[in-house]
Amino acid sequence: MSCFKKLLLLLAIIGGINWGLIGLFSFDAVAWLLGGSASIWSRIVFTLVGIAALCGIPGLFTDETDE
Repeated sequence: MSCFKKLLLLLAIIGGINWGLIGLFSFDAVAWLLGGSASIWSRIVFTLVGIAALCGIPGLFTDETDE
């Protein structure tokens, strides 16, 4: 697995955990850690997670085998 794909996976995991916390407990961990959901740092992380999700979509339709 390439470094880029590992980074995409890490960001997708962060986003998934954050959405799980929002859904279960109404707690936004990213916003809490980075100074609120309107802070520039939170918005950067949210944007990166969204971009990672979009970049990961083609991986659903490719047939790769690791050697």
